[in-house]
Amino acid sequence: MSLIDLITGTAGNQVAEQAENKFGISKNQIIALMAVAAPVIISYLRKKSNDDPQEAEALNNALDKDHDGSILNDPSQVEARQQEGGSILSHIFGGEKANVENQLSQNTGISMDKIGPILGMLAPLIMGYIGKQKQQSGVTSGGGLGDLLGGILGGAQNQAQSQPSSPLNDILASVLGGGSQDQTSGNPLNDILGSVLGGGNQQQSGGLGDLLGGILGGKR
Repeated sequence: MSLIDLITGTAGNQVAEQAENKFGISKNQIIALMAVAAPVIISYLRKKSNDDPQEAEALNNALDKDHDGSILNDPSQVEARQQEGGSILSHIFGGEKANVENQLSQNTGISMDKIGPILGMLAPLIMGYIGKQKQQSGVTSGGGLGDLLGGILGGAQNQAQSQPSSPLNDILASVLGGGSQDQTSGNPLNDILGSVLGGGNQQQSGGLGDLLGGILGGKR
């Protein structure tokens, strides 16, 4: 299952419906937030794993202990694990957490008082997905996580390139104000992934790619 399949599939939709019911935010906004936040979270994790072997091993242990992928079969867990998800994001983003949340809030239209709690619901699902991919890839130590995470991002970008008219891109274009359909790839999700991966100088999705690029600061 690819990252895009996670977002657009049963698990992603169930979590979006839970968040919609709890916070009164439209399901499409939640899906768009997940599509933008997931690659940013994974990119930060990859950066930490590549830069610090201790961080990589800690992530590997956390995935083994708490994120075995079972949540993908029971997405209803996310509401009960919202506080845990917030703690995960505080560790991942560190001092940049407020800035990341602010940029995501501005671009998805989700207010700052709700963006953090919603991300807290999304984080365990994303971590569970990474844990499942780790198992399926046979990665047993922190040393292999950088490549695994890079592969997840690259696979999502390739899938976005091959599906320029997917429903997810329509959701992103409508929620993010993607008036860039005639620019570069014309594919909001691919543009977002490209910006996270450092993929060029696209002016996409109302400037979201530039903002994410600024957040990440070229972190590879």
